[in-house]
Amino acid sequence: MNNIKQSTLQVIDAYKTAVFEKNIDAFINLYSKDVWVFDAWSAWSYDSLESWRKMVDEWFISLGNERVKVSFEEVRAIDEQELTIVTSIVTYAGYSAEGEKLHALQNRLTWTLKSEGNAVRIVHEHTSVPVGFNDKKAILLRETQSCPAK
Repeated sequence: MNNIKQSTLQVIDAYKTAVFEKNIDAFINLYSKDVWVFDAWSAWSYDSLESWRKMVDEWFISLGNERVKVSFEEVRAIDEQELTIVTSIVTYAGYSAEGEKLHALQNRLTWTLKSEGNAVRIVHEHTSVPVGFNDKKAILLRETQSCPAK
């Protein structure tokens, strides 16, 4: 994650912590009141902070005793004067209360970050997963392929 602004790294770290702790207030505080989310699950989009909060609250409740560790790979950022665009491959790994890894899935994530007062907030989030051409099933883990030697 070279050359990524400290404020972007802080949003990433706060996101990971809020998800792991299932802290709805800390999670929602990362988002602008005018957020528009294109999520990969259930609804076409969430066009208000309230609708996004409701979905996230349901997600956290559905986890029961399970905790989710979030990791970001291949983070790339484009910083402009007022906005930062962040892209990444994000892994959500579920762990039991005893610390046993239960499952994992990955999303492709794009955030648009904007300074609002003294905080940087997510004003747009877009997550996606590829869909198999033949079977029309979501591909929830990317295959790691090494590039052939030249």
